[in-house]
Amino acid sequence: MARILIADDEEGIREFLGEVLTDEGHDVTLVGDGQAALDALGRAAFHLLMTDLKMPRVDGMTLLRKAREEHPEMEVIVLSAHGTVEGAVEAMKRGAFDYLQKPLEGPAELRLLVERALERRGLKDLAAGRAVADDDGPRLGFGDPAMAPVVNALKRVAATDATVLLIGESGTGKEVAANAVHRWSKRAGGPFVAVNCAALADNLLESELFGHEKGAFTGATDRRRGKVELADGGT
Repeated sequence: MARILIADDEEGIREFLGEVLTDEGHDVTLVGDGQAALDALGRAAFHLLMTDLKMPRVDGMTLLRKAREEHPEMEVIVLSAHGTVEGAVEAMKRGAFDYLQKPLEGPAELRLLVERALERRGLKDLAAGRAVADDDGPRLGFGDPAMAPVVNALKRVAATDATVLLIGESGTGKEVAANAVHRWSKRAGGPFVAVNCAALADNLLESELFGHEKGAFTGATDRRRGKVELADGGT
């Protein structure tokens, strides 16, 4: 079970998200604006924040900035209405995990995105216990001297433009290692976009990776940029 905070001034959207995630067994808190979200963050710890971009009192981008500053371990998913996708992409560049476009296509997309965000949160917790930072940038320090060759290999490949394939069992830190390669590389200023392809249904994989145009298939009410395009300039 995860503790999830949802901030959206549209009651219908807010209630729908809350109902789906509560049914999944999560502890969900619903608020109607950014200031109420900040108040909630000051009272309790959350694993995940879902926030609309346009809200009264405190907007979603300001909420994202403060959340990343004060709760860096918490993942953030941005809710984006039609016409605000560019803002959602900017939010990802500022540290949001991903965005969910409104109107929502259904609960499946929501469940998948939340699952991925919480998986990422778990990897960040693992990294926080094992990683060591220094003035030269991020450094993986797994405590075991046997990991030194792996860390050195990651540093070497990060200095190149080579395509990198990391192989390992689930939970061994592949995404942590990939993030380190990104942060050591010349693309560190760009976005780092992680996609769990194994968790995607076959009929969603192409759209998730490469996006789709409005009307491309039934239910495609808006143009959606794929993860490959969102990662342009980064990893």
